[in-house]
Amino acid sequence: MRTVNIADLKNNLRAHLERVRAGEELLVKDRNRPLARLVPFVSGEDLDAEEVELAASGLIRLPTWKLPDTFWKMPAPRVSFEDSVSSVVSERDEG
Repeated sequence: MRTVNIADLKNNLRAHLERVRAGEELLVKDRNRPLARLVPFVSGEDLDAEEVELAASGLIRLPTWKLPDTFWKMPAPRVSFEDSVSSVVSERDEG
């Protein structure tokens, strides 16, 4: 991971974005305090147009790493349909 300060980021934005496109992560610091991290997408090919549009508008966050294949082999949690629906409805009512 490369560390850059804000002034360097401003002056060399194009070069730093090329590094991110190439797969490198950047840590942006302001007065030696971490401020932000620029990370590449897992793979732009895995995203459909709708996901890219939602990410561009800030409605979803794109993944920074790929789930291992073993994740999909794990047993799913056992939650009743009624509990699932109730949870979603209550979450919507609070927001």
